[in-house]
Amino acid sequence: MNNQSRPRKVHIKSFGCQMNVYDSHRMADTLAPAGYAETAHAAEADLVILNTCHIREKAVDKVYSEIGRIREMKEAAAAQGRDMLIAVAGCVAQAEGKEIARRPGVDLVVGSQNYHRLPELIARARPGEKIVDTEFPVDDKFDALAAPAAEAIRSRGISAFVTVQEGCDKFCTFCVVPYTRGVEVSRPVEKIAAEVTRLAQAGVREVTLIGQNVNAYHGADRDGLPTTLDKLMRRLARVPGILRLRYTTNHPRDMNDELIAAHGDLDALMPCVHLPVQSGSDRMLAAMNRKHSRAEYLEIIARLRATRADLALSSDFIVGFPGETDNDFRDTLSLVEEVGYAGAYTFAYSPRPGTPAAELDGQIPEPLKIARLHELQALIARQQRDFNAAFLGRTVDVLLEKPGKFPGQLVGRTPYLQAVQVMAPRALIGSVLPVTINQIGTNTLFGELPERAGARVLAAAGA
Repeated sequence: MNNQSRPRKVHIKSFGCQMNVYDSHRMADTLAPAGYAETAHAAEADLVILNTCHIREKAVDKVYSEIGRIREMKEAAAAQGRDMLIAVAGCVAQAEGKEIARRPGVDLVVGSQNYHRLPELIARARPGEKIVDTEFPVDDKFDALAAPAAEAIRSRGISAFVTVQEGCDKFCTFCVVPYTRGVEVSRPVEKIAAEVTRLAQAGVREVTLIGQNVNAYHGADRDGLPTTLDKLMRRLARVPGILRLRYTTNHPRDMNDELIAAHGDLDALMPCVHLPVQSGSDRMLAAMNRKHSRAEYLEIIARLRATRADLALSSDFIVGFPGETDNDFRDTLSLVEEVGYAGAYTFAYSPRPGTPAAELDGQIPEPLKIARLHELQALIARQQRDFNAAFLGRTVDVLLEKPGKFPGQLVGRTPYLQAVQVMAPRALIGSVLPVTINQIGTNTLFGELPERAGARVLAAAGA
């Protein structure tokens, strides 16, 4: 690239899940020693990275549309005598690397397990040449990634994602993850603990452990023996400064007794579990190869609630899966009614090339899928409103995270991930304080901080 005398800038845009957000941060950290500073503006970047998601058809369509938009910026930069590289990373790159490489303007295609090689690949980039690196590597990418600078951590806020597990061995018939992320692999306990310690030292107070199937975690302990997610969380709860722990996303088959028990005796573990079920119909669950029944799922829910009565649940649902009848859909609605969710992610089935479900007979017409989706979403929305409304007049612990829209306002989150707005001084950011909820908004709770609670924290901090 030319114009090497000025600082180089990288713009990274993430699509999809929390793991992509984490990966994007690690890309930026790895590029920092190579002289790249992050910018929020793609048009001024020397390197634009699209970190992609392949789970839904619409997400893939957005990627190809975004490639076209960035290509126009690249042409404008060239007219000004400035080079711009375009890299496509993540799961779409892994699954459709050759097709992406044919797109005008794309210089690099980097698979979901290879982004630690970005500095090397960028150094090899030449005008008119395409570089595609989508082979699953034999080396551990996490060992090769640069640690984030403290300033970078602080700029991202007091809550952080940490990938502890990647890949999935479940092979649900609708899902591309086993093909784009590979088999289940877990990071060692102490390497995760070292990363969380760095985050805590830079001001992070809440960590969400993430993986495609995070409760299948089986990383090595100090003795090199495989351990479990509950033991990992007990280790991380001892890291000074870490006040809250969460984990997502899970598979019912891996919700074991020890993990359930942790919700009863680990104070740092928040009482909020995301447990995807996808359907309430046993017939659909079998067709999806979910490896659990409706009754088994409900039994897990009962055990979780017996362990901690105030625990809230969220889930994932797919409607319009091939062969889904009205009765199958009604089974899903009845499951939602029986469980009572604080929220959920709902999707109309989207055929993904290369998955078994894409070849099944009985594909559902799009209008029927959308009608079912809207009915399910209305039910989930009602449950979420009822869940939030129950907090009116209650006092709940809130982790204060950042300034709000208005002067003197802070925004935080409850243990159940509800956003809360409260008037409080900036010096309280990073504190967990009791807030009395006095108003319920559409997507936000509003509360009041007891004056003495904030004063105690400020006095202790010498503010």
